[in-house]
Amino acid sequence: MEKDKMDVPQYEIHELEKKKQKYCLCIPVINEGTRIEKELLKAKKAHVSDYVDIIICDGNSTDGSVEDKKMKNLEVNTVLIKKDTGKQGAQLRMGFSWALKRGYQGIVTIDGNNKDSIEDVPKFVEKLEEGYDFVQGSRFIEGGKAVNTPLIRYLSVRFIHAPIISLTAKKWYTDTTNAYRAYSKKYLTHPQVQPFRNIFMNYELLAYLSVRADQLKLKTTEIPVRREYPKKGKTPTKISFFKGNSELFKVLVKNLFGTYQPKER
Repeated sequence: MEKDKMDVPQYEIHELEKKKQKYCLCIPVINEGTRIEKELLKAKKAHVSDYVDIIICDGNSTDGSVEDKKMKNLEVNTVLIKKDTGKQGAQLRMGFSWALKRGYQGIVTIDGNNKDSIEDVPKFVEKLEEGYDFVQGSRFIEGGKAVNTPLIRYLSVRFIHAPIISLTAKKWYTDTTNAYRAYSKKYLTHPQVQPFRNIFMNYELLAYLSVRADQLKLKTTEIPVRREYPKKGKTPTKISFFKGNSELFKVLVKNLFGTYQPKER
């Protein structure tokens, strides 16, 4: 897709450091409170910024959780703040666009709610270095760990989401709702992918990018990661039980029937 045809939301750029690494880590967040701070503290302890530049893709939070000084102290490289419509898909388009313009050769993504093993970022970088175009993190393969996963979440992932995504991709995946993954520059800029379209506003982009690499015969794999839910309290998620899951299922069906694939010109 030509640069002037890219659909990217309006956003502010808070560049806290210059580009340092070959790859970056994009973390979409909105009002994550102390969860994003705890996650970034884990990243700092694990020296994650030695492998990737950390880019916060904020959905215009109002809780002060991504304030510049705080983020710089936590080794965040750049904070992007969306000033436009859309949710997760818009935040990712914002982050991917900035990352590609900045010259990164690949992008790792992770949720900002402190459920995932951010210390495993180097494993994704290693796979990108090996030439993989799409790397899916999974808590359900050998070496992965699923901790305190709510039963309804486990059943929906294993018996609904993963089978439909796998059928669409024509390759078996085990943890398809997991946003902990990596994409190569080659994948994101492939002329038959075109992720910078306004059709990707919410959860559509995550589902689409889960399958398009295999459809195009690019190099893909799963690697083990840890995903841990809190023992008590509210489950950290932006997907509401009824409306959110209903919308997610609609996305899966549309994805299965090729709705999000670029139209032939």
